[in-house]
Amino acid sequence: MSSNFGMKGYMKGALLLTVAAVLVKILSAIYRIPFQNMVGDQGFYVYQQVYPFISFFIVWTSGGFAVAISKLLADVEMSKNSIQQKQFISQTIFYYLTLLSIVFFAFLFFGASWLANIMGDENLTILIQTGSFVALFMPTLALMKGTFQSRGEMAPVAYAQVFEQAIRVLIILIGTVIVMKTTKSLYGAGNIAVLGTVLGEIAGVILLFKLLYKQVPFSLKTQQTNLRKWPIIKEVTLLSISVSMSSLLILCLQLIDSFTIYSLMVDYGMEDSLAQVQKGIYDRGQPLVQLGIVIASSLSLAIVPLVAHHMKKHGGRSAIPFIQLTYRSSILFGVAASLGLVIVMPYVNTMLFKTNDLTHVLMVIVLQIIPLSIILTITAILQGMGKLKIPAFIILGALIIKCVGNLLLIPQLDVLGASIASDISLFFCAFLLIFYIKKLTSINLAENRFYIKLITACFSMTVAVLVVERLLHIFSGMIESTRIEAVFLGIGLIMIGAFVFLTVVGKTKLLAEKEWFLIPFGRRMAVYQLWLNKKR
Repeated sequence: MSSNFGMKGYMKGALLLTVAAVLVKILSAIYRIPFQNMVGDQGFYVYQQVYPFISFFIVWTSGGFAVAISKLLADVEMSKNSIQQKQFISQTIFYYLTLLSIVFFAFLFFGASWLANIMGDENLTILIQTGSFVALFMPTLALMKGTFQSRGEMAPVAYAQVFEQAIRVLIILIGTVIVMKTTKSLYGAGNIAVLGTVLGEIAGVILLFKLLYKQVPFSLKTQQTNLRKWPIIKEVTLLSISVSMSSLLILCLQLIDSFTIYSLMVDYGMEDSLAQVQKGIYDRGQPLVQLGIVIASSLSLAIVPLVAHHMKKHGGRSAIPFIQLTYRSSILFGVAASLGLVIVMPYVNTMLFKTNDLTHVLMVIVLQIIPLSIILTITAILQGMGKLKIPAFIILGALIIKCVGNLLLIPQLDVLGASIASDISLFFCAFLLIFYIKKLTSINLAENRFYIKLITACFSMTVAVLVVERLLHIFSGMIESTRIEAVFLGIGLIMIGAFVFLTVVGKTKLLAEKEWFLIPFGRRMAVYQLWLNKKR
């Protein structure tokens, strides 16, 4: 066993993976902004229609299969003939994933025209075909990441994730600049963006291949063992889905939107180009939501090993403080990010995306940050506890609600209907998950005074931002009509809102100082809170 696999080494590795995952999410959100600025809302629609298909396999591979493989390999570490058993497990999973990848590739590549027709836009066919090649790298990528993680070596996985995303972003942005200066084809730019994702995956495979084979030789030759293939296949499939289900939920919601929004608006009389532009503006909400849930994502990644470790070591009792802290932190940052974006959305919309179009729709969309923050953290807690069957059914129910909501509301309200449908489905999912974990653990996730203090902080932030905004309009005459004015006003109001919110949070001791130290990147807030409450 690797020396890195002790709890101390594992926690360091988990922290490194958390940092890498946060960087990847930030890069994933940020590159969309210059991309949208170059291709416009219609070009953004083109890319976002196909993006969920590609990302589905990336998330399932990196966040699902890799973790499932690492668990299976780690479980046989101390058994007799562990080397032979590991080889058998690796061989079985590799061939199984190879079969899956071929099936998925064939479905996307040869069914691209059919899928594009369902979405109502035949021009998307080539993008889906280009993206289908991502599926071919599932087996190698998942197996290598899982092998590293099973040995407690998280650094190569973290480096590969950041490297993949960096290559992807560079190719997307550079390729888009070239296309828009030459052919000016929006579908060509979208295809380059999809190709960037494929090439990013290839870069990750190459890096991991070099790192893995430099350390130990790896073989997929058949070894004699008493293990059976079907239980391995069943466990790796179920575990991979359960581990990545909260991230897959977000992508499934986007897939539902890809199949319903544009086609329904066109079917009910909207002109093709206008429907594409409206869908593109609607998709502006995706990077905003992604940035809003970055903290919740980092908390969810950090909490799994903590909960799992303490559940095993102390029968679950010592895991309760971690569960409570994670829940309260997710609520705190989710509400702050969501409400803050709602307040300054007119400026953020113009600042980031050039125009102030459909700001009311984006206000509704960013409300998703609250339930998503809860869903990400609670599913992570339940993963650490080994309870994943019920959450999977809850998430499936949320997807059904989203489908029905889109079908009923889009014909009446266009993209606003899709926004409302997403909010309803996600809040439904979050409330049921809260109810389930309370029933499962019989613990009080947060006291009433926590919510009172949170409401106080939110009210203070809202009043401060609105008052300052009004004063700026009166004394400076600035409005958000131009992008430069929106930048100054937007950044200024965001900073004022954040300062007021965090000051009230610190002054009311919404979280204790020792709790801030447990939260990723929370040390400075702990110091600030101590200073605020220092007796003078």
